Amino acid sequence: MKKLFVVLVALVWAPPLFADDDIGIFETILESSGSFSETTQALEQAIGGSTLELHATHDVRVPGAKHKARLYVLTSPAFVEAAAGESARTVSALILRVAVFTSGDQQNTFVNMANPVPHAMVYFAGSSNYDALVAAAGTAAGEIRDLVKTIPGEAVSKQTEPMRSEKHYNKYKGDGPARMMAKFRTWDDSQLVILEDSAENFDQVVERVLSSLKEDSVSDASEATGWEVISDIRLRDDVVHLGLTNPFIEDRMIGINSRFRKDGKSDLSPYPGVDHVPALPTELLIVRGENKTRVLHYGQMWRMQLYFWDSGYRAFTANVGVPSDIVNSIEEAVLE
Repeated sequence: MKKLFVVLVALVWAPPLFADDDIGIFETILESSGSFSETTQALEQAIGGSTLELHATHDVRVPGAKHKARLYVLTSPAFVEAAAGESARTVSALILRVAVFTSGDQQNTFVNMANPVPHAMVYFAGSSNYDALVAAAGTAAGEIRDLVKTIPGEAVSKQTEPMRSEKHYNKYKGDGPARMMAKFRTWDDSQLVILEDSAENFDQVVERVLSSLKEDSVSDASEATGWEVISDIRLRDDVVHLGLTNPFIEDRMIGINSRFRKDGKSDLSPYPGVDHVPALPTELLIVRGENKTRVLHYGQMWRMQLYFWDSGYRAFTANVGVPSDIVNSIEEAVLE
């Protein structure tokens, strides 16, 4: 029955299938029979022949280069159009992320994605068009699955941890006792204001923020200093989405899910948390509305719980200072 469920989800999006099932924030879509290089080359060719728009490609720095990982940041024009009437602050739901990575003792190659469906369940929970938008997210997920159909290997649709119900995503404030770490905030409460300006200065604010970030010096993985802008997406006239990364956040995000994880971990595969790299990039939103231009970013504890809760409570307590380090570093870079 479980295998049949996986096959059905891979073929068509049907909302009732998820009514009583937990949904992964990530989904594995290919177990490749080719090398990392062969798989990335084939995937990039498939993206070029699809309707999806590629905005960024980034080689993720895995600690000690023990695995290979490449991130792709995309959008679906159809999904963006379906959400055209929604608040500009919901655009994180529209950013599609796919990763190719190696894992296991043989360093086999896999492709997974940040699942668009639970993201829609989070960001569009209050929308009067919720059902249509979740369905549009399912269609976008299908567009991503289509990319791997011609790549040698086994195309799958495997929901992966962390797993949650639709009801949980709709009111997402964190998980378990760690909710207090995220201050019991929903996604919109977790959008922190870095700076404000007038609405008419929207374009100037975008230019200023980009200039500040690009002038910042990126440090190594030991410090949360300096940010690389890997994607710059103007989805509409009232919102720009920036994707940020640096060695520190990549090291910590892979490490937090690998340190206490036993499944798939070995001397030859020391960082199974590499399968969580579609949590990247971290996000900066520049939004025009209510006669203001606002620069927003996310409380990182909320974001870390959304993507890394399966790491376990012990992993969070061991990294309790990391979210504030990231938040402070982003704010300092933008306000330079």
